[in-house]
Amino acid sequence: MVDGAEHGALTVRAASVRGDSHRYQAEPRQDSVCVTRIGSGESELLVLGVADGVGSAPLSHVGSQKACALAAGALDRVAGPLAAAVAESDLPGFTALARQAVAEVATLLRHEAERYGRQPSEFATTLRLLVVPLDPEVRVRGLLTLGDGGTALLREGRWDTALGATEEGDGAVIDTRTPALPTTREPVATLISARPGDVLVVCTDGLSTPLAGDQDTARFLARAWSPERVPGPADFLWQLQYRVKSYDDDRSAVVLWEGPAR
Repeated sequence: MVDGAEHGALTVRAASVRGDSHRYQAEPRQDSVCVTRIGSGESELLVLGVADGVGSAPLSHVGSQKACALAAGALDRVAGPLAAAVAESDLPGFTALARQAVAEVATLLRHEAERYGRQPSEFATTLRLLVVPLDPEVRVRGLLTLGDGGTALLREGRWDTALGATEEGDGAVIDTRTPALPTTREPVATLISARPGDVLVVCTDGLSTPLAGDQDTARFLARAWSPERVPGPADFLWQLQYRVKSYDDDRSAVVLWEGPAR
């Protein structure tokens, strides 16, 4: 799946591909992506996101798709105060609205499970969303995350792959479990100050893990996704499928190129 958009000085590319392991086993892609516009007028926002269905959940591919669609609807219903909170760098206000929206998504996912006659845990999925005001004067972006995945910043040719990271997973013991909808309802909310020329990446762990851990991948994507030349959708899809030995998970990313200041 591949998508793209341009809004003023902002350029977006998005793609989601099935990993080698799922192709080999004839299983569905469990990742999903979200690229949509919500609100209107001064409250207009881009919502860019990814969802990663939990591998052990049999309907997680359904859960990830529905989580993206439901999240867009839930955020649209609070687009006005959400845009104001981001523009004013009001982290408590943004956090409250993010938690309200994600709680709504969790409730609706549970209702979907009931409609299918299944357990809510069978729809388990992570969710990671970037909220971007379309007002060119606002350089703040809102990030809400629930579960694993990554948010990275490419600035002046260097990657910051710890953007929006939490203390989870920082210990010496590796825990492969991840918070997931609809069981977990409270996301981690962060505000990011973007600069002209920045490249922001929101992705599932199929990309965040090799981007942080494999130097060749980091160098390749730093060149491919540099602000000097934004790739077309087909090239972006090919670049996202950069092969890395032993990394065979689904891979999804939404990338935002920040245009120059006006």
